[in-house]
Amino acid sequence: MNFDLSEEHKLIRQTVRDFAEREVKPVAQELDEKGEFSVELTKKMGELGLFGMYLPEQYGGQATDTLSYIIAVEELARIDSSQAATLAAHNSLGIGPLYYFGTKKQKEKYLPNLCTGEALWAFGLTEPDAGSDSRGTKTTAELTDGNWKINGSKIFITNGASALATGATVQTVTKSPTGNKQFTTIIVDEGTKGYTTRPMHGKMMWRASDTAELYFDDCIVPEENMLGRRGQGSKIMLSTLDNGRLSIGAMGLGLAQGALELAVAYSKERKQFGRAISSFQAISFRIADMAMKVELGRNLLYKACWLKDNKKPFGKEAAMSKLYCSEIAKEVADDAVQIFGGYGLMKDYPIERFYRDQRLLQIGEGTSEIQRLVIAREILK
Repeated sequence: MNFDLSEEHKLIRQTVRDFAEREVKPVAQELDEKGEFSVELTKKMGELGLFGMYLPEQYGGQATDTLSYIIAVEELARIDSSQAATLAAHNSLGIGPLYYFGTKKQKEKYLPNLCTGEALWAFGLTEPDAGSDSRGTKTTAELTDGNWKINGSKIFITNGASALATGATVQTVTKSPTGNKQFTTIIVDEGTKGYTTRPMHGKMMWRASDTAELYFDDCIVPEENMLGRRGQGSKIMLSTLDNGRLSIGAMGLGLAQGALELAVAYSKERKQFGRAISSFQAISFRIADMAMKVELGRNLLYKACWLKDNKKPFGKEAAMSKLYCSEIAKEVADDAVQIFGGYGLMKDYPIERFYRDQRLLQIGEGTSEIQRLVIAREILK
């Protein structure tokens, strides 16, 4: 067992860390306060080569492994979860289905542009009445005269309505030749008649990422926009979530790392009873536990990435990574706020934002309860 990172992995970590410190950190608080999606930062991430990292060069990617991409998400989340969310959702949920299930023609049409940072793609699965129950989808698609007619809506869709949004992969309910209910994924381009999007504001977390509602009102798209085979939609969407869980795990890990570093630095500066609070056992032991959780999360997540890169089954480990890293993000952020005391509750200190941002991680891309269900099924089958 070799736990050393390659020189390439170390270079990616340092490059993304420098970018996050230089470009993201100075504006993160302002963007959060305004609830503003940054086109500029997104394009800069594209220029750095962070979109489509794991894609082959023929489609505009960097041909890296999964771990390289996960390290990039982790380093962004160490500074700002909103920018990490933009990257993670686009790479895992946006690009992923098109790359793994698209035809050669579909890949050549969409992927090169989606690797530049000039365009973002969304994953249209969640609906008002279909969250954890992904098979509760009510959005319908009817094939008539060589076109799909789509009706319905989606909610809580990352990268769905910003100035860079160019479309979405949408799970719909269709009918089999025998009339039975089935699920089919369809590609819907921005600007298609009957397709509208609306940004969602007033969020507690990820306030500088784009979250949207998608609406389909007799939305007509050509039959060739079907992604994968008819009736394969649920398989496509759920397998995409396996990959997405790794990136959510990376967001939890990065946030926990960032919160730990903030707490350590503050504990050395803050003085009570005539000395730095880091010298008190109650604080030092808390920091030790925080560091242990971060290290355990990193080892679990990186192992899941290793399994995927070596073409081994990784679904159980992806669920474990997502569950554990999202849970320790909550615990470490909470401990950090405790170390900051009253100042940790003020927006002047970034730990307040970290505390809010971690809360989605136990919900998005499968709740903690769903992860436990996935893990238990794998163990008990």
